[in-house]
Amino acid sequence: MAARIDHLVTSGTFSLDGGTWDVDNNVWIVGDDSEAIVIDAAHDAEAILAALDGRALRAIVCTHAHNDHIDAAPALAAATGARILLHPADQPLWKQTHPGHSPDGELADGQVLTIAGTDLTVLHTPGHAPGGICLYAPDLGTVFTGDTLFQGGPGATGRSFSDFPTIVDSIREKLLTLPPETVVRTGHGDSTTIGAEAPHLQEWLNRGH
Repeated sequence: MAARIDHLVTSGTFSLDGGTWDVDNNVWIVGDDSEAIVIDAAHDAEAILAALDGRALRAIVCTHAHNDHIDAAPALAAATGARILLHPADQPLWKQTHPGHSPDGELADGQVLTIAGTDLTVLHTPGHAPGGICLYAPDLGTVFTGDTLFQGGPGATGRSFSDFPTIVDSIREKLLTLPPETVVRTGHGDSTTIGAEAPHLQEWLNRGH
């Protein structure tokens, strides 16, 4: 059976630079009836476990280390034995949330993760966070963008560890080069496509330089 994409929304808070905000996060599960990976273990390990429905969890992939994307990762890892994978450039952010627990492995640009016979390629897309990554699954016609790209534009860059020109370069070099029909599955809010975002992104690209 080919890999499929399951989706749930969890709710909690995002905290950085002394502020805290209520947020809803997208949690993406990619796999088949026997095994899966979780992209961003946000807020509620029990809800994610329920969505896994007994499948073997092979990895917990962090698109970046803002607390709202990783707060449930250690509990989910403890319950399943799955490894937590994070780009090393986001270690400083990770330690703000989990100072006593380190990720189990590193993500690198171009690395390929395979689940249920489906390849997902890691795209390092810094800007929203230094270790931000996207996961491109050509066989599924989709890219999981975390907080790098949303419906309507790039992720926020107004807080610590972020940089607007950097996120603009990441989107131009790593995402706008994907086929226009590629579905963009984001860290928050609705999905979109590369083709739908490309015209709006030109304005952002112009502002970035």
